[in-house]
Amino acid sequence: MPRTPSCILTDSSGARVADGHAVDRFVEIGSFTKVLTGTALMRMAAAGLLDPDDPVERRLPVPAGTGVTLRNLADHTSGLPRLPPGTGLRDPYAAFDRAALYRLLGRLDKVVVRPPGQQEEYSNLGYAVLGAALVATAGVPYEELLAEHVLRPLDVAEVSVRPDADRRLLAPGLFGRGRRPWTMTGAILPAGGLWATPRAVADLLVRLAIERRLGDPAPSWQTAGPLLWHNGATRDASLFAGAMADGRWVVVHRLGGDSDATDRAGLDLLKEGGAARS
Repeated sequence: MPRTPSCILTDSSGARVADGHAVDRFVEIGSFTKVLTGTALMRMAAAGLLDPDDPVERRLPVPAGTGVTLRNLADHTSGLPRLPPGTGLRDPYAAFDRAALYRLLGRLDKVVVRPPGQQEEYSNLGYAVLGAALVATAGVPYEELLAEHVLRPLDVAEVSVRPDADRRLLAPGLFGRGRRPWTMTGAILPAGGLWATPRAVADLLVRLAIERRLGDPAPSWQTAGPLLWHNGATRDASLFAGAMADGRWVVVHRLGGDSDATDRAGLDLLKEGGAARS
């Protein structure tokens, strides 16, 4: 059975260890994108551009009275379902462009499955709506507001919307013959469409979750006791990034393979004190 190419970065003995594919090649990071979107929300709030508790209709053409706030979208308590209506299998988000999102916004009161604030339910759709609200507020494309409010302040450059346009930038063996990445440059981008190098993900994890250069971690992060973490998965890649309160951290990125196994690998490394091995 072919080995799943992997890249592991940890704080073990102060070293970063790479295994299987390069730390400086771009890979899909999936839902780790949400960490950056949520951080942008809190940074824009700190700059006085919005309030996280703004109702979404203050930022987007949504029917009044849904009760959904920007914070609800960020912490997955919006009451919106996990996926946009009509997602497919082969390329699930290809048709979910800006026009499709804005058609959905006009009936958002019919799309919510429960009142906001009552229950956490992980929602890619919620982050698509949140990203649209941030873009509408900033008046610039998503990638520009992310650079201004998150990436440049953190001194992280190796994050991109479409590095696959230049295959020389991609991790070796990322796609087989005839395979293409999912189309995630439309409305779903703020929920899971970014690419980055594993090195950049490690820098983001350390600077946001441990050093806290931009303040308290955004509500996008998942928590489990002393662990702050997020993962991400697309058809062809999976990622786990986690940091402990005592400063231990790990990033695991795998090309192909089971995403649950990627999460387990990251958790096991943290339990072992950050010792890295493939």
